[in-house]
Amino acid sequence: MDVSFRHFILGAVAIFVYVGVEVGIPHFANLFMTTQAGGGGLAIDTTIAGSVVGTYWFLMMIGRLTGASLGAKFSSKAMLTFASSLGLILVAGAIFLPTTIHVSMPVFQSDISFGMAQVPVNIMLLILCGLCTSIMWGGIFNLAVEGLGKYTEAASGIFMVMVCGGGLLPLLQGGVADSAGYLNSFIVIAAALAYLLFYALIGCKNVNKDIPTE
Repeated sequence: MDVSFRHFILGAVAIFVYVGVEVGIPHFANLFMTTQAGGGGLAIDTTIAGSVVGTYWFLMMIGRLTGASLGAKFSSKAMLTFASSLGLILVAGAIFLPTTIHVSMPVFQSDISFGMAQVPVNIMLLILCGLCTSIMWGGIFNLAVEGLGKYTEAASGIFMVMVCGGGLLPLLQGGVADSAGYLNSFIVIAAALAYLLFYALIGCKNVNKDIPTE
């Protein structure tokens, strides 16, 4: 595998941070909800919190099905740009809006039915990010392997290694949560989404077309 492909290297980093985003959002949203008020949390019942977090994964499934149907109409670059931009807006709203604003949102329950849960608007915005993260993997992969030719198989293997971001980025977010609070820890997620937006707009361009790939 020739590491001279800039768009692939940046894409591998994008996969790393993407998986961290995908895992970090529901994990720290759940901690924020279930931790007692004295510990900086919302003291929401664990059953309700579980249903809320389950809705994040349900939205990811819906997003992937929708993304699959839209893939033929929109480019990977356009879809990743939209998803990362919307995710950035949602996370920013979750960080800066007051937790005193409550909304009633539909949640996916353990008995495979839907119910309503009263949660701060911050939580609802974080859960909606599931629609954004659902389509990112495919977009990043398609952009990162463009023009790799014979190196595509090796690139796929490297991508599989980079999923370790799902374990490492939450460690960083956890450190921020311990020192600055759960909501402020989502600054890590916002920074990761900003990088994904950079990759979609600029970093994905293949500037090494002179490298033989056959």
